[in-house]
Amino acid sequence: MALTDPYDILIIGAGINGAGIARDAAGRGLSVALVESGDIGGATSSASTKLIHGGLRYLEYHAYGLVRKALAEREVLLDAAPHISWPQSFVLPKAAGSRPAWMLRAGLFLYDHLARRHDVPGSSRVDLHNDRAGRALANRDALAFRYWDGWVDDARLVIANCQDAAARGATVLPRTAAVSAHHDGSDWAVTLSSGTTLRARRIINAAGPWAEDVARRVLGFNDAPALKLVQGTHIVTKRIHLGRDAFMLQQPDGRIVFVIPYEHDFSLIGTTERTIATPEDVRPTEGEIDYLLAAANRWLTRPLTRESVLHSFAGVRPLVLEPGKGESETTRDWQLVHHQGSHAISVIGGKLTTYRLLAEDVLGHVPSRRGKWTAGVPLPGGDVPRQPGERGQAAFRHWLEALIIRHEHYDPHLIKRLAYTLGTACVPLLDQGLGARIGGMWEAELRHYAEREWASCADDVIWRRTKMGLRLSAEDVAEIADWFAARRTG
Repeated sequence: MALTDPYDILIIGAGINGAGIARDAAGRGLSVALVESGDIGGATSSASTKLIHGGLRYLEYHAYGLVRKALAEREVLLDAAPHISWPQSFVLPKAAGSRPAWMLRAGLFLYDHLARRHDVPGSSRVDLHNDRAGRALANRDALAFRYWDGWVDDARLVIANCQDAAARGATVLPRTAAVSAHHDGSDWAVTLSSGTTLRARRIINAAGPWAEDVARRVLGFNDAPALKLVQGTHIVTKRIHLGRDAFMLQQPDGRIVFVIPYEHDFSLIGTTERTIATPEDVRPTEGEIDYLLAAANRWLTRPLTRESVLHSFAGVRPLVLEPGKGESETTRDWQLVHHQGSHAISVIGGKLTTYRLLAEDVLGHVPSRRGKWTAGVPLPGGDVPRQPGERGQAAFRHWLEALIIRHEHYDPHLIKRLAYTLGTACVPLLDQGLGARIGGMWEAELRHYAEREWASCADDVIWRRTKMGLRLSAEDVAEIADWFAARRTG
């Protein structure tokens, strides 16, 4: 593309939706620019509950279509990104006075059969007296079920989509805000915070919680629906239960709270629902932390205290509330707002699990030389060798076993950490040597994050490219920060 040629599309927002659209568009032969005011995946898309799931509770509201397509996508993502995702079992005990047993059985039966399952088993009843999961729960007499969904590293899923987009020709510009845009009747001229102006034939506003603001302030439209911003807070504690199960815990207020194994040594507990005025207001509150502790302690054998909370974070869900429905009932499906006569689309809503389908929907409104292609194509890092008919999860396990044998001079725990972060991209690091130890990490991996994944500071690495922030000391973090500072001045 000549420097004076307009991009086919310019995407504002490099969360999971923007990253997925960029990847799909670049793979269709379109010229793509993706701009993001902060770090890639630095807001809601790295602050989710990290589940790829159908949404079991949405069955209560008869959202069968949404659940069906999300369940089908669960299998697609587990296959495409086996290095950063895996099947996750959930134990659902019945609370006194909560949803009746027949409703739980019926819901799980539907959940098992609404879409074909490849990588996850079906649900089953659990005897908490004899099952390991019961050790974590104070009430082992409760009726309980085990069902399956998927877990994914949300921030790394965004990075993988951006990497694939860039490999297919997209221009990815993190820490570069779209300041203003003007449509001249043919193309858009978009002025960036860097002072550069890019031209594009179409604009996709995928700014998530900022989508309404971008539509009005940057693009000059007043037809985007007003959003209700709902904050979801999570806390991280030491590992509550050494088994592999997560827990789906019903609460007296009708909500559910998840307790999920996290980064091997920790548990992730979430989430809450608190309305906020602007995305900038997002932050865990004392009340939300108390709520999550109380929610877990209603069930756990060993109660948690404030001192148990090692880390907390919050993300924002942008909802277009439907008349007569509360926040929990509101669909997590997406809406596309076509701004009249301007070749601009604002993307409203959506959920992590169905981001690829959302991208296909958006690209269905953009002329291109190629149609849908992302289903069945592994994401970067998940491109492990496969035997005929072998799916990604099994292929990754076999590949990892061989990698550990091949690099027997490395600690297997280190190989697993790198493999479950970078997938196949860890091979050249291991082959060529990891270099010096820097702040509890390795120079080769820091260089990879900086040169291949757009990381520019310690926080980018320790909270989004990895979750090493849970393990590193303040001195370690300072050493990593110094390494980035030396890169900038060198």
